[in-house]
Amino acid sequence: MRILIALGGNALLRRGEPMTMSHQIANIRRAAQQIARLADGNQLIVAHGNGPQVGLLALQATAAGAAGAAPLDVLDAESEGMIGYLLEQELANALPPQRQVATLLTRVEVDAGDPAFTHPTKPIGPVYTEAEAKRLVINKGWSVAQDGDDFRRVVASPKPRRIVALQPIHWLLDHDTVVIAAGGGGIPVTVGTDGRTRCGVEAVIDKDLCSALLAADVDADLLLIATDVDAVYADWHTPCERVLSEVSVAGLRSMSFPAGSMGPKVEAACEFVSRTGRPAVIGSLDRIEQMANGTAGTRVVRA
Repeated sequence: MRILIALGGNALLRRGEPMTMSHQIANIRRAAQQIARLADGNQLIVAHGNGPQVGLLALQATAAGAAGAAPLDVLDAESEGMIGYLLEQELANALPPQRQVATLLTRVEVDAGDPAFTHPTKPIGPVYTEAEAKRLVINKGWSVAQDGDDFRRVVASPKPRRIVALQPIHWLLDHDTVVIAAGGGGIPVTVGTDGRTRCGVEAVIDKDLCSALLAADVDADLLLIATDVDAVYADWHTPCERVLSEVSVAGLRSMSFPAGSMGPKVEAACEFVSRTGRPAVIGSLDRIEQMANGTAGTRVVRA
């Protein structure tokens, strides 16, 4: 079976944890050990989030005070390489020696006219109190939005249109390599009228939407969206709260979910299932084997 596993940024750096390398390595090691449980007999593609990490890189670039600081697409590439390297290292340690692992920087086409560029929604970087967030809006000109009880910087998150250079991913999968690709939603590029891709895009693509696109493009049999909650809940944080074990695309789309957290995961699962007719599962990284065999998480089906 061909499985794409999408690791949430919060699965790699837990909410409230200091953004230190030691914490990230510990969480990536834990993720790799879980992913390795699915390796036997399956072809695996692993995507991952980068929200906390790319935000930290942006802060470091600002603190350096350098003129012409790197745009977000370059920081996306940096975070994709950094997290991909750490994940590749830990997966190689968790898998049998003969199983190869490869990380690919992945360019993803977006529309330069996407309205997301004027309505930033993607949370990146650390959390702030309301007072801190207000100061950052004034001092740095950031857009901020509420994230749970705290606030975070938000940036443009255009919809992914096309994965650039799919063929190397197919080649590696055909040779039983575990492929790490589309990290952080990939590196956003635009395409000019001459057909050439262009860099300098100030955006962070949503990892889940890009994972759904990639999963469909590589003919994955299953999309697993691994996060820090055990399932999707209807009427979350109300007296009527209930877990959704299996739900249709239409049923899921009739409900509302927070735009900055569960909303993109639900949308991604629905897009993959609608396009391919194959299932998607949303659930906890710690139960990834059970998610794959249908006994944990929320399984999204066409009807």
